[in-house]
Amino acid sequence: MDIQQIRNATLVVTYANQVFLIDPFLGEKGTLPPFGHTPNAVPNPLVDLPVDIATLLDPDAIFVTHLHADHFDETAKEVLPKQIPLYTQNETDAATIREAGFTNVSSFEDGLSLGDIRVSHTSGQHGVGEIGQRMGTVSGLVLKHPDEPTLYITGDTIWCDEVATAIEQHAPDIIIVNSGAAQFLTGEPITMSQRDLLAVHQAAAEATIIVSHLESVNHCLLRRDMIADFLAAHHLSAHFLIPDDGETISF
Repeated sequence: MDIQQIRNATLVVTYANQVFLIDPFLGEKGTLPPFGHTPNAVPNPLVDLPVDIATLLDPDAIFVTHLHADHFDETAKEVLPKQIPLYTQNETDAATIREAGFTNVSSFEDGLSLGDIRVSHTSGQHGVGEIGQRMGTVSGLVLKHPDEPTLYITGDTIWCDEVATAIEQHAPDIIIVNSGAAQFLTGEPITMSQRDLLAVHQAAAEATIIVSHLESVNHCLLRRDMIADFLAAHHLSAHFLIPDDGETISF
């Protein structure tokens, strides 16, 4: 298995010889407005793509965990080939993506099989209270194959019962968490904070945890160095990986 951190939640996962593009956020640096009601009101994305965009345009399949602009942007809609199999969290999102011209779109809400790869849908909470409700429905996914470690991609979620249930049900060997502690001027973070990372480790003590969704959008204020310092202070660095944009981790 190879996991390449591209930018934000965008990943290229090579799993059982299949290449999956996750949550394509492909626009050029600074071409999108900032997310509002945040102290860091600068245009998004904050950084350039670390790879030539052409290398991302021919996966075996695409997974879109939800339709926020930093997970499936206008550039992705324009440049990705419309016939590639694309899987999203529910039929509502699938219908929206079809309106953008994609012709091979389906939901993974009930799970699916891609050859010998089993894909399972997981749920989450993209914040709490009124903000969490406004963020809408989100998802993650689990990949299983007889010859590969089990991989759980949490999607945009905080630590919650749904994440705990996914860990209990699927016993993942590797967990990719979306962190950055994305936050507005009011309310709690809507993606994982240091405290949430600690909770994930406590629930999956044997798993390797990869921290993604960092330093790419204006409301993610939790940086890589801050996470590394926190993990070191809690003697947990050996259980976590914090890849740079463009870095590939192989298992």
